[in-house]
Amino acid sequence: METPPGLSLVSVLSLLGCSLQVLAATLLTHRYGGRSSPTDRWILLWLFYDVIVHLTLEGPFVYMSLVGTVEESEGPLAELWKEYGKADTRWLVSDPTIVSVEILTVVLDSLLGVLLIHAVLRDKYYRHFLQVTLSVCELYGGWMTFCPEWLLGSPHLNTSNPLYLWLYLVFFNGLWVLVPILLLVQSWLRLKGLHAVREDATRADKKKL
Repeated sequence: METPPGLSLVSVLSLLGCSLQVLAATLLTHRYGGRSSPTDRWILLWLFYDVIVHLTLEGPFVYMSLVGTVEESEGPLAELWKEYGKADTRWLVSDPTIVSVEILTVVLDSLLGVLLIHAVLRDKYYRHFLQVTLSVCELYGGWMTFCPEWLLGSPHLNTSNPLYLWLYLVFFNGLWVLVPILLLVQSWLRLKGLHAVREDATRADKKKL
């Protein structure tokens, strides 16, 4: 099988696996979010994808890291993480900070994601509380993943290879920065709008008096 220049067979198969995750999230959104607003359908698509990634990729990473290391593990998912480890070698050796963040991500963020999907679909009153909480958790996880490395001068990051830098490090990690920020903005605007409605109702009641 021929691969484009700069791409290994493992990287191509890994990207194909990511595409299948997006497809699964799209199908779930179509199945359960068909009656939602266009904005909420995009949010549901992200949430389904987010939970799928946490459970099917990061979950196995946590397991491999707790029983050994990715570098010592075998199997398709181990090969995927070994490929990512070419960009950030900490993922190969059970780095305590990385594993700690990932445990919290797999357990807490996955649970929050599932609850938020339910809240969006059922229009629950606690929807934006969960949305803000999950977004902050995702941003904090990204910060704790990279800030300690930056403070050390990024000795474990391979930024000389454009594929590793722009696709593995910037694009895939950047998604978990950009989307949570957008969700925070959406929650801010929605809560601001609800407050404005309440103020209008209060003024109307005062005029009646």
